[in-house]
Amino acid sequence: MDSRLYLITGARHDLHELVEAAVSGGVDIVQIREKDLPDAELLTVLQDMRALTRRLEVPLVVNDRPDLAVLAEADYVHLGQDDLPIEAARRFELRVGQSTHAPEELESTEADYVGVGPVYETPTKAGRSAAGLEYVRYAAAHARRPWFAIGGIDGSNVADVVAAGAERIAVVRAITEAADPERAAASLRAALQD
Repeated sequence: MDSRLYLITGARHDLHELVEAAVSGGVDIVQIREKDLPDAELLTVLQDMRALTRRLEVPLVVNDRPDLAVLAEADYVHLGQDDLPIEAARRFELRVGQSTHAPEELESTEADYVGVGPVYETPTKAGRSAAGLEYVRYAAAHARRPWFAIGGIDGSNVADVVAAGAERIAVVRAITEAADPERAAASLRAALQD
């Protein structure tokens, strides 16, 4: 996997503009994480994003739903530890990403890529304590597959995450809540340069 800057966003009125700006700034993989829409509406959003991400030449990831990922022709489905097992999701003939929160989860996953975190506490995962930079260091030393540091990463702390060994990061608010998503993405992407 060549992707380095992973954007996670829900459905929103300006989704097209957000994704286009973020990709222009350096995002190179996009996940749609939307838990509130009925399936038919979500499928429409996913199909629309599939058309956009194809044009922008970046992979599309669907959160939690391998069935909708197949229907939308997404590149990956992303699963949490309590979601469908990876082997079940693979029956949909999809590539799979998985969130991990501790070394034993990282060691046991069979996903194609993994999320490592949350590095910092974040309201997008309320109630989950931070795994911290120590987990990032562990992943840098031991991960057997591509991984993204995730959780509360933004312009104020990305240098610390990179210094701990992360070569890839995933973000939500650092881009989705930015006044200038393209500039925010470009700043984060610049922090990942060798």
